[in-house]
Amino acid sequence: MGSGKGSLTTAAMALACACACAVLATSGTAYASPAPTPAPTRTPTATPTPVSNKDLEAVRKKLDKLYHEAAVATDAYNAAEEKAEKQSAEIVDLAREIVKGQTKLDKLKDRAGAAARAQYRGGGLPPQARLWLSDDPQEFLDGAGRVRQGEHATKGLLGEMTRTQQDLQQYAKDASAQWRKLEDNRKARAEAKTKIKQRISAAEKLESQLEEKEKERLAKLEEEAAYQAQSAWLSSGVLAAIKSEASEQGRKAVKYATDQIGKPYEWGAEGPKTFDCSGLTSQAWAAAGHPIPRTSQEQWKQLKHVAVEDMRPGDLIIYFDDASHVGMYIGDGAVVHAPRPGRTVTITGAGSMQILGVVRPDA
Repeated sequence: MGSGKGSLTTAAMALACACACAVLATSGTAYASPAPTPAPTRTPTATPTPVSNKDLEAVRKKLDKLYHEAAVATDAYNAAEEKAEKQSAEIVDLAREIVKGQTKLDKLKDRAGAAARAQYRGGGLPPQARLWLSDDPQEFLDGAGRVRQGEHATKGLLGEMTRTQQDLQQYAKDASAQWRKLEDNRKARAEAKTKIKQRISAAEKLESQLEEKEKERLAKLEEEAAYQAQSAWLSSGVLAAIKSEASEQGRKAVKYATDQIGKPYEWGAEGPKTFDCSGLTSQAWAAAGHPIPRTSQEQWKQLKHVAVEDMRPGDLIIYFDDASHVGMYIGDGAVVHAPRPGRTVTITGAGSMQILGVVRPDA
């Protein structure tokens, strides 16, 4: 029996092994080693098409146009700002005159009232009756003279009251007119401010669409355009004719302006940390002790014009047909100026932009 049990056990183990092999054989795919995951397929990145020089030149001209329009709007903003300051000051002066006039009128009314009361107390009988009843005719005559003087004084007092009332009415009309002008200038300033921001925003958006290398190429194109304009200006021989020396005030103005080199451009700014083009020139001449108009257009209108070949350091060169930009001549064919948003106060060729003319602040 022992050998029989051993044979059965051996047979059972063999059968179990056979079954196990059959199970493993039928489920082999479930236990097989996983195959490597294939790498995801990548779509090749498109290489950006480089911007041609022709396209960059078009961008440069578009930027010039946008910044020029911003400069024109800046001049309009500055002009409205300057007018508003003057009108505010005039309104304050008129208000003071109205207060003074009202005080004067009140005093005149008091004096007129006192004179009327005195005349009332001295009145009643006709002059002839007072003469007949008087014990001293001379005293009556003296009194009558004083009455006539009082009447003349009263007439003068009433006349002065009338003139004072008329002055007050005129002051009130003038103040009302100044208020209307002030409101108009506030609207003009707001419109100019909106236009400035729109043009600068459009220019910045246009520049932001360029790659860094394209921005570098654009900067070179700008430099090349300025260089060509300056070269053409110098080739005319104009620099050889310029021999005038700066005045004492001109030297002070030049020093102030050149001391600001490196400070950022900001529209509407007059320093001390930022400047726009006419803010720089007006503050330079103010520092030299000779105030001039705030805007480039008014500088062109109000200051004495001089020939380009007669200009001297400290004179102002006005640019473009609409007088929308200004720089200060510093000698050797160069100007110091605040160019535009995104730039700093710098020195450049006097002929690198379209010259309208030259003005002399201390003529």
